[in-house]
Amino acid sequence: MAERDQVYSCQLCDNVVVVVRGGQGQLVCCGQPMELMDEQTADFTTEKHVPVIEQIEGGYKVTVGSTIHPMEEAHYIEWIELIADGQSCRKFLQPGDEPVAIFETAAAEVTAREFCNVHGLWRS
Repeated sequence: MAERDQVYSCQLCDNVVVVVRGGQGQLVCCGQPMELMDEQTADFTTEKHVPVIEQIEGGYKVTVGSTIHPMEEAHYIEWIELIADGQSCRKFLQPGDEPVAIFETAAAEVTAREFCNVHGLWRS
């Protein structure tokens, strides 16, 4: 059973799905069940994946990693998401971009997630 905001991936074609509304069925791609991605929260190497949230005037700045994550063709952050008082805001990135997103919101409660094309899903 899929639940809202869960992220699934296809192990064959690399499709990634974020659930908007949960349901009883099983998510399937390429003829096989999609895999639920774990939201990792601790990077024991050089802290390049955990999103860092900073409150700024008018909103929040999210930087991927306390040591900036590389943004190369083969290894980069695909998107950064801020969940602000239950609402989701997402910024998509490309290789060469800075792994930073600014979100304008007056939300009091925020968390952040990011998706690395090599190392998967991370949450702060």
